[in-house]
Amino acid sequence: MTVEAIDLAEKFALFDEHWRPKIAAQLNGQDVRLVKTKGVFPWHSHANAEEMFLVFAGRFRVEFRDRIVELGPGQMVVVPRGVEHRTASDEEAQVLIFEPSEVVNTGDAMTSEYTAPAGVRV
Repeated sequence: MTVEAIDLAEKFALFDEHWRPKIAAQLNGQDVRLVKTKGVFPWHSHANAEEMFLVFAGRFRVEFRDRIVELGPGQMVVVPRGVEHRTASDEEAQVLIFEPSEVVNTGDAMTSEYTAPAGVRV
């Protein structure tokens, strides 16, 4: 097996669509997903998994019913399992998401136009 560096800027340059996570790496049953965001993602939760969001570029926020966590490049937040949230960015942001491979991006919310296909790699 060959181990190579992953260039995040190069990987983000390979796609343009918003809210469609791409798998950059996998480890210990977890995906490292890259996503470009712009606008507001629907409210949802993940009953059985935490999510970690790490901002690579731009400004990004995670909104909870009682507060908003604003993030810039190099900042991260972990959303506890079962906590309702939505994500948003006024301008395009590039974000890494760490979560179990089986997690669907729309969580416990109904399938919608925001539901990304599973297993898409970049």
